Amino acid sequence: IITIYDAEDLPDPLQLRRTAVAFADLDDDVACVQSNLNFHNASDNVLAAWFTADYAVWFGYILPGLMASDSPIPLGGTSNHLRRSVLDEIGSWDPFNVTEDADLGVRIAARGYRTAVLDSVTYEEANIDGINWVRQRSRWYKGYLQTWLVHTRHPVRLVRELGAKGFLRFTTLLAGTPLIACMNMAFWLLMILWFFGQYSIIRELFGPLVYYPALASLVIGNLSTVYMTLVTIREDHRPDLFWPALLVPGYWAMMSVAAIKGTYQLIRNPSYWEKTFHGLSASKPPGGSS
Repeated sequence: IITIYDAEDLPDPLQLRRTAVAFADLDDDVACVQSNLNFHNASDNVLAAWFTADYAVWFGYILPGLMASDSPIPLGGTSNHLRRSVLDEIGSWDPFNVTEDADLGVRIAARGYRTAVLDSVTYEEANIDGINWVRQRSRWYKGYLQTWLVHTRHPVRLVRELGAKGFLRFTTLLAGTPLIACMNMAFWLLMILWFFGQYSIIRELFGPLVYYPALASLVIGNLSTVYMTLVTIREDHRPDLFWPALLVPGYWAMMSVAAIKGTYQLIRNPSYWEKTFHGLSASKPPGGSS
C-alpha cells in the first residue's frame, strides 16, 4: 500500500491500521482509500473558518455521495492510500498535472476500480492569508480543468469507460466547478448593476424568459448552498462556524477570483506549480505539537 501525506499533516495515529483493515474487508476493485481532511486552526480568522466549512461539506457529503454513485472521485492531495499493483497498472501520477491526485482518481475509475472514503481524520493547517489561499485554489482549479481536457481528448472512449452518468458527473465536477466560478464574477457584476438601479440595462440584455429563472436561481440556489453548509456544521457539532457559514458568499467571491486566475494560467503556463506557504498559523494542532 502506497500512502501520501503532506509534510505538515497530523493524521489519526491509527489511520494506517484502519486502512489495512479496510483493504482487507473491501472488494478487490477498491484501488484507493481516501481519508477525511480537517483543519486544526478554524478559529484563526474568517478565511480559515470558511475553508474548514468547505472541507466539511466536501468530505462529509460530496465525496461519500460520489462514492455511493460509482462516480469518478478526484482525490485530494494527501492521506491517499493506494494499492501498489493498481498504481503500476494505470501508470502512477502524471508529473505535469498540478492536481495529479485528481487526475489519478479519474484514471482509477476509468480502469474499472473504485475509491472508498475512510472515517479517519488527518488534520492540516487552513490557509489564513488571502493571497496564499488564492494561489492554492487557483492551482486546484487549473488542475481540474487540465484533468478534464486531458481525459476528454478521447471522449467516446471515456464515455465507454466511465458510462454516460459517470462522464456527466466527471464533466460537471472537474470542468463545471472552475468554469462556473469564473462565470459567477460576470453574474455578480450584473447583480450589482441591478441593485444600483440600472434596470434598463438588465432589461435590454435579458428578456423575461432569462431574467426570472435567473432571479429564482440567485435566490433559491444561494440559499440552498448556505443551508447545506449550515446543516454540515450542525452535524459536525461546530457551532463556532455558524456566523462564517452565513457570510460564505464572501468565500465564493474569492473562489471566483481564484478560478479566473487559474484558467488564465492554464493557457499561459499549464504545468507551473504555485507553492502554498505553511506555518502561518499560531494555533496549536491537536496534541500541542507544532
